[in-house]
Amino acid sequence: MEDLKKIFAGKLLGIKAIKLQPNDPFTWASGWKSPFYCDNRKTLSFHDVRSFVKLELTHAIMKHFPEATAVAGVATGAIAQGALVADELAMPYAYVRPKPKDHGMKNQIEGELPLGSKVVVVEDLISTGGSSLKAVAALREAGFEVVGMVASYTYGFPVAEQAFSEANVRLVTLTDYQNVVEKALETGYIKQSDVPLLNEWRKSPENWMK
Repeated sequence: MEDLKKIFAGKLLGIKAIKLQPNDPFTWASGWKSPFYCDNRKTLSFHDVRSFVKLELTHAIMKHFPEATAVAGVATGAIAQGALVADELAMPYAYVRPKPKDHGMKNQIEGELPLGSKVVVVEDLISTGGSSLKAVAALREAGFEVVGMVASYTYGFPVAEQAFSEANVRLVTLTDYQNVVEKALETGYIKQSDVPLLNEWRKSPENWMK
C-alpha cells in the first residue's frame, strides 16, 4: 500500500496543482527559474482533495504536536487551509500577514488567540522558508509559543532546512519533492531522462540557468 506522501503527490499531480516542465521552465516571484511549480491553492477547488488535506493536516497535528491549543495560518496561501484545520480541531484560529497593515489597526496577526496559546502554524508550501518563518517570528513576538508547523508540501531545499533548524521550528509535511518526482515517473508524467535536470535544479535553484 502506498504511503501518505506518495498518495498526496498523486492527488496534486491529478488536479494539476503541480506542474513539471523541465524543458519549459517557470519564473517564480523571486526571479528564480524553475522546471517545477506547485500551487496548493488549487486543492481548495476540489472537495475530495480539500477534505484530504484538512484531515491529514489535522492528523499530523494530533500526532506530532498534541500540545497545541491554537492554530495560525500563513497568509495568503494557507489562510483557508488553516481555518479548515482549526475548525476540525475545534481550536482558536488566526492568520499571519507577511507584514503589518499600513492602515486601520495595523495588524500583522488577524484574529484573536488566547494568551498563553501554544500555536501550531499551518502553511501550504515551503520553498526557502522565509515567509513561513516570518509568521513564526511574528507569533513569538506577540508572546505565543510556536510548537511547530505543518505544511502540505516542501521542496526540501537545503536553505529551508537550515533556516528551520536555526529558528528551532519542527516542520511536518504531507508530501515533498522526492515523492512527487517518484509519482510523476510512475504515472508517466515525466521521463527518467528528466530526473537529472530536476535534481540539478533542486541542489541550487537560485543559480539554475544563470
